[in-house]
Amino acid sequence: MSYYYGDGNGAAFDDVFVKAAVEVKRFLPSLFNIKVLGEKGSGFRPRAAVQDFSKLKQECLATGTLFEDPEFPADDSSLYFSKRPDRYIEWKRPMEIADNPQLFVEGFSRFDVQQGELGDCWLLAAVANLTMDANLFFQVVPEDQSFEENYAGIFHFRFWQYGRWVDVVIDDRLPTYRGELVYLHSAEINEFWSALLEKAYAKLHGSYEALKGGTTCEAMEDFTGGVTEMYQMDQTPPNLFSILLKAYERNSLMGCSIEPDPNILEAETPQGLIRGHAYSITRVKYVEIQTPNQFGKIPLLRLRNPWGNEAEWNGPWSDQSPEWRFIPDHEKEELGLTFDMDGEFWMSFQDFTRYFTQLEICNLNPDSLTEDDLNAGKKKWEMSVFEGEWVRGVTAGGCRNFLETFWHNPQYRITLEYPDEDDDKCTVIVALMQKNRRAQRRMGAECLTIGFAIYHLEYPERLPKPLDINFFKYNASVARSPAFINLREVTCRFKLPPGAYCIVPSTFDPNEEGEFLLRIFSENKNNMEENDDEVGVGEIDDRVREEPDPDRNADKVREFFKKLAGDDMEVDWMELKEILDFAMRKELPQSARRSEAHAPETVQGNGSFIDTLISLLCGIVCNNEQYSKTVETNDKGFSKDVCRSMVAMLDVDHSGKLGFEEFRTLWNDIRKWRAVFKLYDKDESGYLSAFELRQALNSAGYRLNNHILNILVHRYGTKDGMITFDDYIMCAVRLKTMIDIFRERDPDLTNTATFTMEEWIEKTLYS
Repeated sequence: MSYYYGDGNGAAFDDVFVKAAVEVKRFLPSLFNIKVLGEKGSGFRPRAAVQDFSKLKQECLATGTLFEDPEFPADDSSLYFSKRPDRYIEWKRPMEIADNPQLFVEGFSRFDVQQGELGDCWLLAAVANLTMDANLFFQVVPEDQSFEENYAGIFHFRFWQYGRWVDVVIDDRLPTYRGELVYLHSAEINEFWSALLEKAYAKLHGSYEALKGGTTCEAMEDFTGGVTEMYQMDQTPPNLFSILLKAYERNSLMGCSIEPDPNILEAETPQGLIRGHAYSITRVKYVEIQTPNQFGKIPLLRLRNPWGNEAEWNGPWSDQSPEWRFIPDHEKEELGLTFDMDGEFWMSFQDFTRYFTQLEICNLNPDSLTEDDLNAGKKKWEMSVFEGEWVRGVTAGGCRNFLETFWHNPQYRITLEYPDEDDDKCTVIVALMQKNRRAQRRMGAECLTIGFAIYHLEYPERLPKPLDINFFKYNASVARSPAFINLREVTCRFKLPPGAYCIVPSTFDPNEEGEFLLRIFSENKNNMEENDDEVGVGEIDDRVREEPDPDRNADKVREFFKKLAGDDMEVDWMELKEILDFAMRKELPQSARRSEAHAPETVQGNGSFIDTLISLLCGIVCNNEQYSKTVETNDKGFSKDVCRSMVAMLDVDHSGKLGFEEFRTLWNDIRKWRAVFKLYDKDESGYLSAFELRQALNSAGYRLNNHILNILVHRYGTKDGMITFDDYIMCAVRLKTMIDIFRERDPDLTNTATFTMEEWIEKTLYS
């Protein structure tokens, strides 16, 4: 098949990607499908027993005990992973800290949140934003718990983690020093929802220390499942206030900060703002203004300092500033205007862009908007989401700078049919998130350097799936992440004409392994799918030579087989191994065969006989061709698992043996697979690289997608991403067996098959 790759004008040669770094400061499921932390499908490895909140609470109530969490103990290991506390920390339950402890005191609000000694103001800013929407808040803080009814010292919280909601159980023992909470707490001494929420989030990531340093967007996404955009204020688009206004109309959570002075930690500026501190944006509005010389509207924002104290903006539109005299009373009433020393203040958009250096907007996923929100005129995004992984030697191809491997990266095709309401282009937000890096920090893992590129598909029906190296050689990206960077998530907003596009997420360098989540938000519906091959059977590579006439010399072959197999004319896996090991001696490099000295005893000394048999079986392909390169001998030959699987592949009566016709069919398959292996083992090493596995299996007639390839390499590859001949044969045998089993139940090629439990176990166990 021939494919269209573009005009070949060489535009892609200048498509060079750049790498940036930041200082590391330390399909969305419904909430009705919540996973327990560590449960299969939660996305987290089980640490011990899976903790079910309801069951654990009932056990405590039945025994009259207070819950003590063995998975997040009240000791130093839950506080730090890199050091010991510099003072004695005492863990206390709320009843030991304050009289009449409550989860909520007169409800909850952004004014409840007070920062402690941990450097997680990024988390506090997100928590403050969360309190502004009751529906979002109770997604994270379930209402089925209190310090009064059925109190058992156990609480639970829910966080969005990489495409699913995870329920995290904790006990209510909190770190204190001299009787006071050390970390996040509420303004009211007997209110504990915020401190418990922080503890659950710390458990999710392994320790309190793991929360030190971060971005508000990370926590906002974990509280909502939304997609966050980050803007540097010296590089903002001209329509930024419009973006902010639309975000507020969609209930988006927003945060901002000022770049810290490297010599001063969280220093207050002359304008009353705190450098290196995260603020939440709580309102965006065009406010009506009337002056003797002006009548119209001015863009204003309301911000809050999570410290909740008198550290506030003191410039224009601050508390008690003269500008408020020009705002009509009805406008003030609509704004709910108050001037308290509560850390909340207003400022003009112009001053906002002048003094703040970074902006974060968390766009909520469509499921987060309630029917009341939609009835009130709130709008929602259209969303597509896919999970994937970069596997060394398979799908970890690196960025476009590495052309030879770039095309191996996962690819996703998106079709944008309808432009936005206000122009002729489509708004698209692309968010690429790497998974579990914060939780792996105690093992030394840091964020990979990630990014993505977007390619226009002018004639998608003429292009291969996945796009191959030739496409990327002659076509440049039409959009991409500004730089590859070591953040948990890279998000960019684009304006693209309607059409078909391919998104390629990658790490900067090849062979860096990790899991990722790719999400696409658009104002109108988008159709997104993996741009990958369909699993099934394809054409055999023309370079694999045709086998000879199978009927020629059939009688002689049968006669020789009988001498090997005995009167029953059948061979078991051990006899098959002897035949194949000796035969492959003539066919493969020494690294992929057993040595001469290990020829089967049954045929040793009878070279004429076995040579004749092999010659008859091999036909044209063998032709006494051998690799000339000599490498280290592996004297084990085919493994017993491969030989057993070969027998199972053709053993229709489940006797554990192969008859002559089955053996001849098997030999033809092995010849084909051996010829393919030889095509791609160009250095005659006896190994294929994992990057070559897709092409090698395609040449053998098997079409696979990235998911199957990743599984095969995890199962059969070496830690260096290499595939031995023995493992390559095992891949081919298993593929053929599973495809044959499926097709037996799907004769009409509907891509659907039905098995009973017994049938499924029988078919898969003996294969």
